Amino acid sequence: MDPPLQFSSPQNPNPNPNPNPNPNHNVFLDPTSDSIPNLLQNPIHYLSFSVPKKRRRGRSQRNPASFRLPPLTTLPTAANPSPSASDEIIFINKEPKTEALIALTAGFPADSLTEEEIDAAVLPVIGGIEQVNYTLIRNHIIAKWRENVSNWVSKKTFLDYIPPHYHSLLDSAYNYLVSHGYINFGVASSIKERVPAEASRPAVIVVGAGLAGLAAARQLLRFGFKVTVLEGRKRAGGRVYTKKMEGGNRMCAAADLGGSVLTGTLGNPLGIVARQLGELLHKVRDKCPLYCVNGMPVDPDMDVKVESAFNRLLDKASRLRQLMGEVSVDVSLGAALETFSQVYKDAVSDEEMNLFNWHLANLEYANAGLLSNLSLAFWDQDDPYDMGGDHCFLPGGNGKLVQALSENVPILYEKTVHMIRYSGDGVQVTAGSQVFEGDMALCTVPLGVLKKGFIKFIPELPQRKLDGIKRLGFGLLNKVAMLFPHVFWEMDLDTFGHLSDDPSRRGEFFLFYSYVTVAGGPLLIALVAGEAAHKFESMPPTDAVTRVLQILKGIYEPKGITVPEPIQTVCTRWGSDPFCFGSYSNVAVGASGDDYDILAESVGDGRLFFAGEATTRRYPATMHGAFLSGLREAANMAHHDNIRTLKMKVDKAPSNAHSCASLLADLFREPDIEFGSFSVIFARKNTDPKSPAILRVTFNEARKKCHEVAKQDQQHSNKLLFQQLQSHFNQQQQLHVYTLLSRQQVIDLREVRGGDEMRLNYLCEKLGVKLVGRKGLGMNADSIIDSIKAERGNRKPVSTSLALKPGVSSKLKAAGIMKRKLVRRAKVVRKSNGSINVRSAIKVSEEVKITNQVLPDVPVSGSNQNDLTNS
Repeated sequence: MDPPLQFSSPQNPNPNPNPNPNPNHNVFLDPTSDSIPNLLQNPIHYLSFSVPKKRRRGRSQRNPASFRLPPLTTLPTAANPSPSASDEIIFINKEPKTEALIALTAGFPADSLTEEEIDAAVLPVIGGIEQVNYTLIRNHIIAKWRENVSNWVSKKTFLDYIPPHYHSLLDSAYNYLVSHGYINFGVASSIKERVPAEASRPAVIVVGAGLAGLAAARQLLRFGFKVTVLEGRKRAGGRVYTKKMEGGNRMCAAADLGGSVLTGTLGNPLGIVARQLGELLHKVRDKCPLYCVNGMPVDPDMDVKVESAFNRLLDKASRLRQLMGEVSVDVSLGAALETFSQVYKDAVSDEEMNLFNWHLANLEYANAGLLSNLSLAFWDQDDPYDMGGDHCFLPGGNGKLVQALSENVPILYEKTVHMIRYSGDGVQVTAGSQVFEGDMALCTVPLGVLKKGFIKFIPELPQRKLDGIKRLGFGLLNKVAMLFPHVFWEMDLDTFGHLSDDPSRRGEFFLFYSYVTVAGGPLLIALVAGEAAHKFESMPPTDAVTRVLQILKGIYEPKGITVPEPIQTVCTRWGSDPFCFGSYSNVAVGASGDDYDILAESVGDGRLFFAGEATTRRYPATMHGAFLSGLREAANMAHHDNIRTLKMKVDKAPSNAHSCASLLADLFREPDIEFGSFSVIFARKNTDPKSPAILRVTFNEARKKCHEVAKQDQQHSNKLLFQQLQSHFNQQQQLHVYTLLSRQQVIDLREVRGGDEMRLNYLCEKLGVKLVGRKGLGMNADSIIDSIKAERGNRKPVSTSLALKPGVSSKLKAAGIMKRKLVRRAKVVRKSNGSINVRSAIKVSEEVKITNQVLPDVPVSGSNQNDLTNS
């Protein structure tokens, strides 16, 4: 059992809690500058850099946790080429590790694929040299664009120094990064020029003109969609709102009443937009003095001791949830902290408890939720994805970002949506008495609106999504903005805090932001978090301002400083705002990070999509999270539109698939190499050992033998699978599957001793290939087939698909029915006489998987043979 937690100084306190060597100096940064300082000068420690945890959103952590990046696979450099495959791994840049770290700030693993990349099939096979080369190219493209985000980086940029045989990887990486908004996004002129003058794709409706809606709308416009944005407010930006405050003598300031701090600048997409606008970000300085209830400064030693104890308490809570396992899902973070704090509550002073409660208020600010409502298990589930770098203000306010992003976007204001109807034919969005129709719709309204049920969905959203909406928390943060006639507070700080002696009011004006360096005037903003934020909703504004002034006078008048009356004040009421009903999301008791993914899921077979900060598991409750979710959904919408367009083309011209299947079957009538059950075709003019070839494997089984095997195998564990295969082979006695290999791999395969069984094992274990149907070969195979056909010239192909015998049509119908029953995966081994035994194919589990098998409606090689070339 752990000993009682004590307020004691850490053994190695940071002697300099303010790392800024010149506290009076205003620090302005080039946003998202992708230089990673000192990472490569000290190769032993380059994988470690500090990031602020969620618990430190309001006050920079004095001893921030060191965030360890996963070790990188050894990447080739000029001094350290790969010893095992130096002739196969592409060499692009002298510092691939630097580029890998830049890619990491964009959300990519340094040397592997994301789940999204895998889902997008950027590579035909995961792993191996091809994946290494893909990630090197991908990382290089990202780093290249980050060098100058105001330019449109084209694919041609890389053609001169990426060898031709890697151009397929270049195409895949570049197309993925552009379509998913990882490069070439934002408001630069070179990017805006890419928006077509006329829409060439269907109409889409975006509900909400916040950061998510604006990001999606700009991308969709560039993709060629006809976009209409419906916004209930009179302005764009949603929960990002910069208000111009004015007073006498031309005094004015820009106050961010909603989202205000760019949390992390390493790769932050909003930092990139600011960079495109030529804006320099102001680093929120670490210095944050705290003041007691009576206005006196908190003793620095006590401050360090209590903060250390608070952090240890959170660490104890983390260990507790590990011990509790799944039970911790139903326990609140507040309950755990309260249990631990009871151990030492009587052993500390009132001032120490007030300071401890200040840290709890800061934690509630970070999560926009009461600790009693936050999940012990998952409240900080997004910490591993914290976007590293400084926390910053944008001079002039984040309204600059909103203004730039909304430029030339077709937004209809004061259109409050109350109904969204979706079906397989499209969507209808109703706002007031108007109905807007489109092919797809993107809903970006805040989670608070979804929780209130103010938008009616027809049909109702799936229960899975409704449950996720209910489970996730949606908290509250309010502000009091005050414009003064002059600055009376210290100019060497951006934040200072104030303690309360009432635990229920610990979040009331607990933190002040000084915006004088960025707002254009003497502006202070006081934050209200936790339980106090909810009580603040009903507090008269005059009472709120009076209370804030009492706190400020208590701090500064003992120093001989007069606190003037503010020229103008503004109090927010985000909880009462009918367009949001709160501030930002959190993981409540009973919820998890999975619920963010559930909220992000589209419904209606790719007709209705969702974006917003509450739909991003990695970056919830952040402005950049909302922005990134909009880019994500723009890519998803374009993807679904592509699928529908392709399906329409296929439906209109079904003969194309059969023509391609017939051509492949005809070419295999005269294979270039044949051994056992394997046959190969390739272009003979290309003698390069790495040139591609198409391998076909034939599985044979006599009809009589199938009946015998069925009788012997009635008790087999794969009985259903076998019966389906047996039924199929009773009608079609041959099965063809394919894969792409190099000519050298074909030669190596032919030389394998032990017959077909050992060759199949070689394919599976050594080469790691999958045997697939015709569709599984993809478009790469089409170009190979075309080149072989062109080379063979006027050689008349043999085809049986054009001359069907009487009575065959009934068999074809039966084959079409059985096609849908055939399982997609089976395992194959060699029959002792040279062909491949179907019974053994079912029983043996160590061999090659056959995937993507869809039997053709018309067998192209006659009634006694089934060719999967139409798959």
